[in-house]
Amino acid sequence: MTDQLTFGSLTIAFDDRVLRPREWTAAQSDWAAELMDTAPGGTVLELCAGAGHIGLLAVATSGRRLLCVDANPVACDYARANALAAGAAERVEVREGRLQDALAPGELFPVIIADPPWVPREQTSRYPEDPLTAIDGGDDGLDIARACLVVIDEHLAPGGSAVLQLGTSAQADILRAEPCFAEGRLVMVEVRQQVRGVLVRIVRA
Repeated sequence: MTDQLTFGSLTIAFDDRVLRPREWTAAQSDWAAELMDTAPGGTVLELCAGAGHIGLLAVATSGRRLLCVDANPVACDYARANALAAGAAERVEVREGRLQDALAPGELFPVIIADPPWVPREQTSRYPEDPLTAIDGGDDGLDIARACLVVIDEHLAPGGSAVLQLGTSAQADILRAEPCFAEGRLVMVEVRQQVRGVLVRIVRA
């Protein structure tokens, strides 16, 4: 059965096969929208898009195009439906596939939004209402976040920013050891604590 909820200025449809949108994640939309004001022109990329709510709200007033990527075909269907309901279907593309396969070499994006699963596998039983594939981040909760970093490293445009959602500031600290940061290609310039989770802004060095 399809449910609906209000997410910022949008009405978002979803069902129990995708992660229920959380109101507090609108903070990621807000930060991305703020960064768009000074970012280079171009399409916004949303990784692990789910029902598309975070990206759709982020671009709602900017006029920018949005590319949503998710491996779940049901989530992709909802992202398309929600774009249509928001009156944005003509500027939203949805690609179904794994992160490493969905983008072509050389595609660059001025703003990248990433909301990967970040719950450590042994803790997923705490959230029985959520689809396992939408919350299971592997042993330390960072498997998909690392995959997002690879995409950001390859596809973030010069002068652009990525906003990555994680569970804790400790997870952000762990990610600082990833090659993209350790080798100096990307910089984690700000970490913001949210009601639940943290948001990390990433730029090119």
